[in-house]
Amino acid sequence: MLFFSLGPCSLPAQMSQSNQAQPQSQDEIAAVPNRPTFATTAEAVQRGVFEIEYGLEAAQGHQNINGLLKFGLFKNLELRFANNPIERNSGIAGTGDSAAGFKWRFVSQRKQVPTLSLLYTATLPTAANNLGAGDFGQSVQLLVSKDFGKHHFDFNEGVQLRRRPGVGGFDRNYFTSLSWSHPLGEKQRWGLTAEIAGFSKTNGATPATLILLGAPTYNVSPRLVLDAGAYLAVYGHLPRVTFFAGVTYAVADLCHLAAGRKAAK
Repeated sequence: MLFFSLGPCSLPAQMSQSNQAQPQSQDEIAAVPNRPTFATTAEAVQRGVFEIEYGLEAAQGHQNINGLLKFGLFKNLELRFANNPIERNSGIAGTGDSAAGFKWRFVSQRKQVPTLSLLYTATLPTAANNLGAGDFGQSVQLLVSKDFGKHHFDFNEGVQLRRRPGVGGFDRNYFTSLSWSHPLGEKQRWGLTAEIAGFSKTNGATPATLILLGAPTYNVSPRLVLDAGAYLAVYGHLPRVTFFAGVTYAVADLCHLAAGRKAAK
C-alpha cells in the first residue's frame, strides 16, 4: 500500500526520532488487537509496525470473513483499512463494503488519566449484490482506554453518517460500547473479554441494536493473538446468536526491516 513507502521509515532521521525512539527489534513487537469486540481500543499500533486482523462470523442466515489492516505511521497515528472479502446474508453472497481511516492518540495513559484517541472512518460502497450500505458514509468516535490493575476497559462513543442512496442527505446514528478484558493464569496467555454495545436507530428500515458479547482469547506470542466467542442480539435486525473466531498478528516492524536492508548494502 502507498502509505508503507511514504511512512516514517522514509523520514529524515532527526524527524523520525522526534516521534519515537529507534525501531524495536522484531522480538519486541506486540499486537494491539481491536478484536474480538465491537469497541476499538484507544491504544495505537507501534510506529512502523504493520498489523493484520482477520476473522469469520457465522449465524443463521449470515456469514462473513472480515479483515482489518493497520499501520503505525507515527507513534500516535495509526492508518487503517477494513474490508469484508466475503459476505453472505439470506443466501445472497458477494463482497462487502470497505472502510479507510485513521486513529489519532492525543493522550497517553498515566496513573489517573486514561488513553484518549480519535477514530475517523470513511465507508466505501464496494459491496456487491446489495450487501452493503449502498452509498458513502463516515463516522467519528472518541476512544477511551484505562487499566485498573489487570482489568482493562475500552469505552467508545461516536456518530455515524450514512448517505441515503439515490435520495440525498444523510441518516445518522450513534454508537456506544463498553468492553472489559482480563488475563488468566500465571503466564497470562489466556484471557476473557466481555462487552455491551449498541447503535441508535438509523432510519425506518434500520432500528436500534444492542448486543452482549463474550469471548476467550489466547496469546500464542506477544505478536499473535487468537480469539473465539459469540455475541447475543438483545434487540435489532441481527441474528439472535452470532459465533466468531479470528486472529490478530503484528506482521513486522517495517522500519526495522528497512534499516536492516540499508545496513546490509
